[in-house]
Amino acid sequence: MQKKALIIAALCLSALPAISQARDTTHYLPFDAVVAQATQAGKLDGSVKFYLAKTPAGAKIINPLVTTNQKTNAFGKSDEVACGWVLQSALIRLQNAAKAAGANAVVDIASNYKNVEYRNAENYECHAGAIMAGVALKGKLATVK
Repeated sequence: MQKKALIIAALCLSALPAISQARDTTHYLPFDAVVAQATQAGKLDGSVKFYLAKTPAGAKIINPLVTTNQKTNAFGKSDEVACGWVLQSALIRLQNAAKAAGANAVVDIASNYKNVEYRNAENYECHAGAIMAGVALKGKLATVK
């Protein structure tokens, strides 16, 4: 009986390294869809516009660098749902920073996960694991007409 218990314990312990390896899946997902969802849900009030990887003509830069690095609980959620949730949190932070600075836009937004820039006019970068999902953004606060 004791031999059987030792074999079971050995098998369980040998599985631990595989279980403890953290998943970090990179996703490139549509930005505008999440902005629209957050606006429709009332999480964003529409007073601040978001421009991914571009600066509209005539924009006056107020703050040349604003960043956010958000994480959220991804347990029990699909990666896409968790990524959308965490991007909404990042956008809320950027909206609040813009309003506090007197800006009405965040322009030239790029993903900046672990300080590695990903610039795309349609998609943002999100990293999802079994427990957490994260989005890091950088941009510029501006006034646009």
